[in-house]
Amino acid sequence: MNWPASVTIKEVGPRDGLQNEKVFVATEDKIAWINQLSGTGMKSLEITSFVNPKWIPALADAAEVAKGIKRMPGITYSALVPNRQGLERALEANVDEAAVFMSASETHNQRNINKSINVTFPILREVVQAALSAGKSVRGYVSTVFGCPYEGPVSIDEVIRVSDTLFEMGISELSLGDTIGIANPKQVQDVLDMLLKRFDAKKLALHFHDTRGTALANILVSMDMGITTFDASVGGLGGCPYAPGASGNVASDDLLFMLDAMGIQTGVNQEKLLSAARFIQEKIGRTLPSRNLQVDSSNEKAGA
Repeated sequence: MNWPASVTIKEVGPRDGLQNEKVFVATEDKIAWINQLSGTGMKSLEITSFVNPKWIPALADAAEVAKGIKRMPGITYSALVPNRQGLERALEANVDEAAVFMSASETHNQRNINKSINVTFPILREVVQAALSAGKSVRGYVSTVFGCPYEGPVSIDEVIRVSDTLFEMGISELSLGDTIGIANPKQVQDVLDMLLKRFDAKKLALHFHDTRGTALANILVSMDMGITTFDASVGGLGGCPYAPGASGNVASDDLLFMLDAMGIQTGVNQEKLLSAARFIQEKIGRTLPSRNLQVDSSNEKAGA
């Protein structure tokens, strides 16, 4: 297999990780946690979502968090924005990058955004153009690329149509989401075979959930095919409110352990990342699924 010399891990825990938690993490704890993540060596942090708090109450303090964190040079602080109103709030909070999102499957798009795919396009186009005019970069997310919780298999033609449209709007990077963690390495290979004929690998990222334990295997196949950017969530936090059965993102610390062991550079410090994982695990009051964090906890108990 062909391994890259380096990989970029984009930390999405503060947004994708917390959005599905039933426990509201205090604003000051979110800020302290993001400040910890800023010190790990991560170059990209998705810090919150400017979605209507009615839909995502766990992130109702988006503006306070974005304004309260300590910004470190060399790090891109991004936030999810659903529409022009959300973008205005994000710009007021001075985020570096706006992330827009939609689904490749019609039913999930309706459940997640409450609009059809075709109605979503002009709304996102307005957001992208306004963000670019404000001097911000824009990232795009496509959910349910590998399967939909409502429709099952998703047509690669629909994935291509949505991806083409988002790139035409002016996004700089597209994250392909395995929203319910259903993808397998052969499927990832088949999907990327099609997409890499149209898009530069440098403009694509993969966003795997680890619902069925296949996320790292899928990442290996993706790296072999030239993808070097992956979304991950510290401790394996995460899940989608509109994707029944979806569990957390691939754990940043598990991914980092694998990459470090393979000699693939990330610039991220494992100990500092584990410290951030322990911090948020304590705040939400439940054991996180990260294997590396569980080993760390076992070693700590054995040492005690």
